[in-house]
Amino acid sequence: MIVLEKRPQPSRAWSLATPVLAVVATMVFGGLLFALLGKNPVEAIRTIFWDPLFGEFAFYYRPQLLVKGAPLVLIAIGLSLGFKAGIWNIGAEGQYIMGAICGAAVGLAFYPLDAWYVFPLMVLGGALGGWAWAMIPGILKVRFGTNEILVSLMLVYVAEQLLASMSLGLLKNPEGFGFPGSRNLNDYPSASSWISQDLGMHWGVVAAFIAVIFAYVLLNRHMAGFHIRLTGDAPRAARFAGVHPGRLILFCLGVSGALAGLAGLFEVAGPAGQITIDFNTGYGFTAIIVAFLGRLHPVGILLAGGLMALTYIGGEAAQSQMALPAAAIQVFQGMLLFFLLALDLLTNYRLRLKTREVA
Repeated sequence: MIVLEKRPQPSRAWSLATPVLAVVATMVFGGLLFALLGKNPVEAIRTIFWDPLFGEFAFYYRPQLLVKGAPLVLIAIGLSLGFKAGIWNIGAEGQYIMGAICGAAVGLAFYPLDAWYVFPLMVLGGALGGWAWAMIPGILKVRFGTNEILVSLMLVYVAEQLLASMSLGLLKNPEGFGFPGSRNLNDYPSASSWISQDLGMHWGVVAAFIAVIFAYVLLNRHMAGFHIRLTGDAPRAARFAGVHPGRLILFCLGVSGALAGLAGLFEVAGPAGQITIDFNTGYGFTAIIVAFLGRLHPVGILLAGGLMALTYIGGEAAQSQMALPAAAIQVFQGMLLFFLLALDLLTNYRLRLKTREVA
């Protein structure tokens, strides 16, 4: 029979190979899913992974990769810091929403003032909105020992209700003929995050690259990064080394919430353009896949964010060109995390054939 045998130490080779094998397995089983739906699996996989980069309309799709990838990278970088320390923030979607609401509210409060300081204040508002929302599970965990997974996740639904309330109430466009939603921030130059729409560049893309550099320096060149890694690898040793668990929890959740809030602000001030009831698109949950696919490493997260953005763009192309249902694309993306977690088992365990003992 086949048994799992724990390795003396995690396999570095399997750790590096797992993301690649997970992508290959997702392509194979995703192709089978598309075949069951009556679609050509080879054409579907090509449409998702090849056409956005090298197809006939690649000139249109390529800039969209930056637009889709930037919020995923920003959120995943923040999540990875907590995950490395064993702090599980599952509510980044709520922090993303709150960052968008607070940032947009700052910009709309100044409407129609055309001043250079409006957008920086929006950035500050977005970061503070996400940070404050992340502090709720952080403070509850430090003060009362609550589970940050459950609290942060439940707060997502509270944020969604606040989003609907703002779209229909305080932030509703007074000139919108009664339709829900705020003014379009792209029509308000001081509040727009776009640098160049033709190139797919907005300040969120710049912030994503800065976040990658910041996280790399923090984890490899700073004492706080050492404390994060030590807490995740050896919690008891971290306590003996003088790491204050409460401060670390608040730091990791605070940074994670602020980056998620920034992602929401750059999205509402750029690609989305306005606060609407359906503003949230699941970036906060998808970023969990990005964080683990990138092995919680800043550079890996940057590459994984590009790959996940490719599945978004390619998935939309497959829906329009091949009439694939949106649910099938979501299942396809979910397969990636499933295979990643399943194959990651081989990083710490090896398969052994063992003969049954005769009684």
